[in-house]
Amino acid sequence: MRQKINLLIIISSAVLVGLIVMQYFLVKTAYEYKVEQFRLEVKEKIAKITNDYSDIDSTLFVKKDLYYKQVAMDYLLNPERKERIKQSILQNSFKKELTLKLQKAFQKEIPDLEMDFAIVLDKFVLYNNTESDTIFAEKPLIANKLYGDLVSLDNAFLVRNYVGTSSGVLNPNIANSTYQLLTEDTLYVSIKNWEWIVLKRMTGIFLLAVCSILVLVTLFVIALKSLIQQKKISDIKTDFINNITHELKTPLTTLAVSTKLLSRPHIAANPEHLNGLLDTINRQNNRLQNLIDQVMTNALGHNDIDLQKEKTTMPDFLNLIISDFQIAFPKVAISTDFGTTKATLQLDRFHLTTAITNVLENAVKYGCENITVSSVLKNNEFCIAIQDDGIGISKKNQALLFDKFYRVEQGNIHTTKGLGLGLYYVEQILKAHKGSIQIVSDLGKGATFNLTIPTV
Repeated sequence: MRQKINLLIIISSAVLVGLIVMQYFLVKTAYEYKVEQFRLEVKEKIAKITNDYSDIDSTLFVKKDLYYKQVAMDYLLNPERKERIKQSILQNSFKKELTLKLQKAFQKEIPDLEMDFAIVLDKFVLYNNTESDTIFAEKPLIANKLYGDLVSLDNAFLVRNYVGTSSGVLNPNIANSTYQLLTEDTLYVSIKNWEWIVLKRMTGIFLLAVCSILVLVTLFVIALKSLIQQKKISDIKTDFINNITHELKTPLTTLAVSTKLLSRPHIAANPEHLNGLLDTINRQNNRLQNLIDQVMTNALGHNDIDLQKEKTTMPDFLNLIISDFQIAFPKVAISTDFGTTKATLQLDRFHLTTAITNVLENAVKYGCENITVSSVLKNNEFCIAIQDDGIGISKKNQALLFDKFYRVEQGNIHTTKGLGLGLYYVEQILKAHKGSIQIVSDLGKGATFNLTIPTV
């Protein structure tokens, strides 16, 4: 049974982890989709500003094109100056002015986003019908920034490429030689706090995912607790059946033997033997009746117990219980510490006598040789402490000690007889009196049961 439960727990845990992982990937996929959607929106907004950023200031860009043609002609005059040509392109005189114009355009058309941008030069190529000469061609780098205020491409994304061509670049070194000029720029944009913007758009998805996971985990925990509880109940029932069977076996066997002996002629002819057998049958019958009454009585909760209360003087009442208990267990040393405390309580003498006796008998069952009973009156409560020097109770078992049918195990077996109803009955009786019971114990160091009963 335990192996099946462990296997079920492992499988359920694996399924739960699988569902959580699946939920994670679904959220991750949704996040990536939202990121792409956000970037597409930015691209569309920028596209509405201009299809060609030269439209922002045509005069300025005419000057830029003229400058590029001049740079190209300088290169054709002296191709060895290629590196200096590249630097002159990147450090153009239009850099600051065009950056400001683009910033104003973006702020005007897209006021809800704080963004930095950079237009990076990718290619600068001269060509004609027969040949081409690449002055500059590199992968996009922030070092090749033409315009903009972006300082890194790490968190930026590509918005679009701009390809421009210019004709009529003359080569002074070769008569009637005209070149075409091809330039390619790339616009990169970085949105400040774009991750937060995307996450805000995913609030509903995140809440749904978190709630789903919480529901799954909660259901798993509830199911697991229910499974463990069912296993516990099953073990308790099995243990109770075994115990009650054992308890009933002895008186039934004695009754069976006594009944057979009664059928013998010489027993019927001997009054002494006959009376002895009848006494034995009567005792075993009473024992059976007590066992049945014990089970029936403990089927009731504290709200169902009908108390017959009467005025009871403490600690005189405790002394009577201890006196009777001492007769039954003469080998157990009992000491008392009642001081001069006197109190008159409204109690059900029968039930409370049984409850206190059960605590004392429980101490004897678990190996005590010395018991100390003390009492004190404080805060309108009469407190009774029953301390023993038995084997004690581990912390993990103390929470279950007052459960119905529960008995402390030593190893994997129960070494003492009983139905596991004694302490449960004690707690129900004290609750019926509006009182309580607690235990203080360490394994191997004895135990102290503290019983409290209100005085009003």
